[in-house]
Amino acid sequence: MFTHKSAFSGFSSNDIGKAKEFYGQTLGLKVTEDHGSLTLHITESAKVLIYPKANHTPATYTILNFQVPDIEKAVDELVKSGVRFEHYDYDPIRTDEKGIFRGGGPLIAWFKDPAGNILSVLE
Repeated sequence: MFTHKSAFSGFSSNDIGKAKEFYGQTLGLKVTEDHGSLTLHITESAKVLIYPKANHTPATYTILNFQVPDIEKAVDELVKSGVRFEHYDYDPIRTDEKGIFRGGGPLIAWFKDPAGNILSVLE
């Protein structure tokens, strides 16, 4: 087994300025910038790197999930901040008018960052 100090996840964005504004102001996360990349400080020990990529292609899967105690409240607050939730209407994913999937498993609602990457809030 290799020896490591820590680990973190990362994903790309085609516009670091827009990403910094979205994650810092719209979502209210602590964001730091270093050498043209961003670090999202999710918790004291959980960090996520956002790096610039000119030929960025948005992920087709959920890259970051935010656990929340009350999904209704979280969705309402994010909508007030300008977040638009995705609406799906195909088997097996059907979301309600707020964009919340209630079809089994945790309640979950998906939205995109400015680069088109898929994020979620889930209860």
